[in-house]
Amino acid sequence: MKRTFILAVVLFQTYVFATDFNVLDYGAKADGVTKDTKAVQAAIDACTKNGGGHVIIPAGKTVVIGTIYLKDFVTLYLENGAVLLGSPDINDYATDTHKNMYKNEPHMDRCLIFAKDAKSFAIKGEGTIDGNGYTKNFTKKKGGRPMMIRFLRCQDIYMEGVSLINPAAWTSAWLYCNDIVVEGIKIVSRVNGNGDGLDFDGCTNVRVSNSSFDTSDDSICLQTSHPDYPCKDITVTNCVFTSKWAGLRIGLSSRADFESVTVSNCTFHDIHDSGLKIQMNEGGEMKNMAFSNLVMKNVPRPVFMTFCQQRAGVDAPMEMLPMKAMHGFLFSDFIVDNRELDKNSAFFITGMPNHYIGDVHLNNIQMTVSGGGTAEDANKTIKEYTLETLGDWWPEFYLVGTLPAHGIYARHVKGLFINNVNINTVSKDERPAVVFDDVVDGHLSNSFSNRKKLH
Repeated sequence: MKRTFILAVVLFQTYVFATDFNVLDYGAKADGVTKDTKAVQAAIDACTKNGGGHVIIPAGKTVVIGTIYLKDFVTLYLENGAVLLGSPDINDYATDTHKNMYKNEPHMDRCLIFAKDAKSFAIKGEGTIDGNGYTKNFTKKKGGRPMMIRFLRCQDIYMEGVSLINPAAWTSAWLYCNDIVVEGIKIVSRVNGNGDGLDFDGCTNVRVSNSSFDTSDDSICLQTSHPDYPCKDITVTNCVFTSKWAGLRIGLSSRADFESVTVSNCTFHDIHDSGLKIQMNEGGEMKNMAFSNLVMKNVPRPVFMTFCQQRAGVDAPMEMLPMKAMHGFLFSDFIVDNRELDKNSAFFITGMPNHYIGDVHLNNIQMTVSGGGTAEDANKTIKEYTLETLGDWWPEFYLVGTLPAHGIYARHVKGLFINNVNINTVSKDERPAVVFDDVVDGHLSNSFSNRKKLH
C-alpha cells in the first residue's frame, strides 16, 4: 500500500511539472525591473515542445518583457495579482510581428505578444497584462507605438478573465483567425491614442461575452483588410462599453464581406462618437446583422451608418473599389438617454446617390434627447460623403455637422421600416423628429415624438 501511494505521488508530481511551466523556473527575476523576455519565451518554447500546458506568471509578481511569441497548445496563465508588464523601450519590440493593416500607420507595426499560424492556445487568469504604453515611453516620434497583442492566421483561441490595460496603441489585432472565444475580460486603454480594444480582421466564428471596455478609440472593431478573408459569424453579448470614439465599429477597412453578426444585452455609456458605427467603404458586401436589447446613455449617435467609397487599408489598391451592397440590418429594443448632450444626437443612416443601404428595421426604440434645434437647422442641407468631401480620411460625423432631424435622419436608403419608436425632447426643437431624404419604400408606424404620433 505504501509503495502504491508513493508511486501515485510521483506520478502526480510528474504530471504537474510536465504541464505547468513557471517562468521563475526558467530564470525570470520577476522584480518589475529586469527584462525577463528570454525566460518567458523559454517557458513558452518548453511548453509547446512538451505538447502543451500552462506557462505561469506567478501571483504577486511583475514580469517585464519585450516581444514574446505564443505557440501551439500553450496557455499563458496569469495568476491573481500577477502583472506581465511591457518594456518601456521600443527597441525591445521585434520587427517580425507582421504589421498594422491601416494606411499611414506603420508606427503601430510592432507588438508585445505575437502568434503566427498557431493553434489551440489561450491567455487566461485573474492577472493583468500592462502595455506600459504611456506617452513618456511611446510616441510616433520616439520610434513607434507597439500594439499589445497581434495574432495572424491562428485558430482555436481562448481568452478569459484577464485585464488588458495601458496599451501604447491598439490592445489587440486578430488577423484572419478562426474560432475565437473571449469572455470575462476587462480592457482599459486610455494612456495613449488609437487605443482600440478587440479588432477582428477577417475573422470567423467569434464569440465575445461578459466583458468591459474603457477605450480611447473603438472598443470592438470588425474589419476585412484582405479580400480573401471575410468577417462572419460574430456574436457580442453581455458587455459594457465606454469610449472616446465608438463602442462597436463594423467596416471602414472593408475589402471582403461581412455577414451574420449579432450584438445583444449590452450597455453603452459616455461614448464620444457613436454606439454602433457601421461603415462600408472598400468593395465588400455587408449583410444580415441584428442588434437588440441595448441601453445607451450619453451616446450622441446610437447608430451611425455610411455607405461610401474610401481607401482604408495599407494593402488596398490606390483606385477605389466598386460598390457592392449593404443590406439587412435589424435594430430593436433600444433605450437611449441623451438628455445631457447637445442637439447633435440622432440615428444617422446614409448611403450614396444610386448606392442605397437596403432593408433597415428600427423597432421598439425609446429615445430622450436634449432638443434645442433651430429652424435654420431644420432647413439645412448636409454634405454627401463623396471623394471630394472626404479627401483622404474617413466618413466622420463632423463633416456634416448638425442634422435636420432631432431623432432619425435617413438618406439614400431603400426599404426602411420604423415601428414603435418614441422620441422625447427635453427642450423645444424646431427640427422634425424623423427625416427621410431619398428613402425608397420608407415606412413609419406606431411612432411618436413628445407623445404626438408621427406620420
